[in-house]
Amino acid sequence: MKALSRHAEAIRPSPTLSLNARLNERVRAGDRVLNLCVGEPDFPMPEGGRTAALNAIAAGADRYTDVAGLPELRARIQRKLHEENGLDVEPDRIVVSAGAKHALYNAFFVLCEEGDEVIVPAPYWVTYPEQVRAVGATPVIVPTDAGTEYKITAELLEAAVTARTKAVVLNSPGNPTGATYTERELAELAEVIERHDLYVVEDLIYEHFFYQDGTVPSMTAFPSLRERTVLVNGLSKACAMTGWRVGYTVASRRISALVRRIQSQSTSNVTAAAQHAALGALDDVPWRLLAGYRERRDAAHARLTAIEGIECLLPTGAFYLFPDVSRLLGGRHGAVPLATADDFCDRLLETTGVGLVPGTAFGTPGHVRITYATDPAVVAEGLDRLAAFAREISPAAARTAS
Repeated sequence: MKALSRHAEAIRPSPTLSLNARLNERVRAGDRVLNLCVGEPDFPMPEGGRTAALNAIAAGADRYTDVAGLPELRARIQRKLHEENGLDVEPDRIVVSAGAKHALYNAFFVLCEEGDEVIVPAPYWVTYPEQVRAVGATPVIVPTDAGTEYKITAELLEAAVTARTKAVVLNSPGNPTGATYTERELAELAEVIERHDLYVVEDLIYEHFFYQDGTVPSMTAFPSLRERTVLVNGLSKACAMTGWRVGYTVASRRISALVRRIQSQSTSNVTAAAQHAALGALDDVPWRLLAGYRERRDAAHARLTAIEGIECLLPTGAFYLFPDVSRLLGGRHGAVPLATADDFCDRLLETTGVGLVPGTAFGTPGHVRITYATDPAVVAEGLDRLAAFAREISPAAARTAS
């Protein structure tokens, strides 16, 4: 038989979703698992969103909508952008998609073609490089480390740009690190981006999980970057609506028209009831619950960094910790060698029931990702089990590794 698409063959399955499925299988088998992997808040979606969805279904909202989204939803997003982001755009520059992941795919599809390169700073969310590959472009991974707070600098960006570079991906606050770019850092990056005639795909899905004063800085604050930036956001995180799949892009008219065209030939509109749910949720964002995540971060970070052999920066946003566990690698737990973070996470799950994501999934070996977006008691117990596990690692081998 003839070969299948090499683009499809090149895409790897999502390691975070695969791991979550593996944990769920253990739960169904009756095991007690402490899942510190999944990237979704534990609070319920806004009641206003539920009510709006039920009312819409009762009223017969079961037909096609505009491909780009209900006019009233795009108008509400327009108001949100003005009130929360200081960004004034017309509704025709907003396209509602089936989640931020779909919005990102649309963006890469419009911006890139065969032979293009997209700069992706590591650590990265697992989906970015795979979607770049899916549209035939090449992800160029630029490693960062704790020295730059896991953020790409203007110098690193400059060094990575080639004649084939089309765009750069920025995620702030970031998954898996929780790092947030400052306005000054973005200004330095903006100079490089404009000089090399690049586009920016800016993922702000965690913007409301921000633990410093003010709002999350964005590339759209720079007038010269607005036509170059595709802003991606959605309701999955701030409104705990991961299953409703409502995201959106904000871009230039030219880019937005092409996003709309592509979507018209793929998914068409987002489910009508989900769009009405989004309308209701945007008027009922659970600000008090979002604010409580600062305390969760502080408690989890203090417990984690008390573990000998583990180092972790204090994140400024999102709801993840991304500790460096490399000092614990090279040793043994019982008779099992722990050469990599993957070994570490496999053995931890096997012996303690605690599920973490190895940093290799995010392009950064020697690290693990921990979410604190779940019951604080579960997080505390999971970190206590992690501490006990770390103490059981062969001290002699661990000293050699350090």
